[in-house]
Amino acid sequence: MPFFRRKATRRTLLAAFGTAAIASQWPSADAATSGGAGLDAPAKKDIAMRLVSSAENSSLDWEAQYAYIEDIGDDRGYTGGIIGFCSGTSDMLALVELYTERAPGNVLAAYLPALRAVDGTDSHEGLAPGFPAAWRQAARTSTAFRKAQRDERDRGYFDPAVARAKKDGVGTLGQFAYYDAMVMHGPGTDPLAFDGIRARARKHAATPTDGGDETTYLGAFLDARVWAMRQEAAHSDVTRVESAQRVFLKEGNLDLDAPLKWQVYGDSYEIG
Repeated sequence: MPFFRRKATRRTLLAAFGTAAIASQWPSADAATSGGAGLDAPAKKDIAMRLVSSAENSSLDWEAQYAYIEDIGDDRGYTGGIIGFCSGTSDMLALVELYTERAPGNVLAAYLPALRAVDGTDSHEGLAPGFPAAWRQAARTSTAFRKAQRDERDRGYFDPAVARAKKDGVGTLGQFAYYDAMVMHGPGTDPLAFDGIRARARKHAATPTDGGDETTYLGAFLDARVWAMRQEAAHSDVTRVESAQRVFLKEGNLDLDAPLKWQVYGDSYEIG
């Protein structure tokens, strides 16, 4: 069976290397995938990133997470960056390869052989103890590394999720629900991966493209997502769905318009 990316929730915040100072040096705007309406509109994409960061990092400041890296004990090795690239699930390797292609000789390039060797495992061999420090250094000092993180996020997660959601006929909230599921569960047809979750939802409700009601279908998708999360102890807290996405759906906020208020793990957040 393929190794699917299903990472545990993390609540650890950046600390020792000056999060606030680092974040202030980075641009606040993030380029949109396209100029059209939906989650890929710049303002909505920023909202999406804040929502994900509230669940992944207990912070709305997603741009402070470029330098984040730790082993969160989910059997995926190191987890790092703005959407949790993992050393055990290929996406961290793809990110460092892209960064090295664009910036040869960078501080992470020397770890490429080790990243290839540990791919598919939770091993730190060849990475500890220097790799986390090198990652943080790259995030602090290299605009190319930060851009590579955004580009790999888009290529591997954001763009496929939004494109699939648009084909299914769902609006901005549905596009976000797909993206958040893709980030946590990863692509793939395994029942606990994104396509498996979508397939489970479609057994209970038709997509708008297939003639179904959007609200009914999104409710079925969130039900399928919660089921998948509860199959793993690391995902047993489903508040990122039930106290956030489900709340927006019940409010009829299919366009994911601000103001937004939600809770994750007992913490309250708001976007005005």
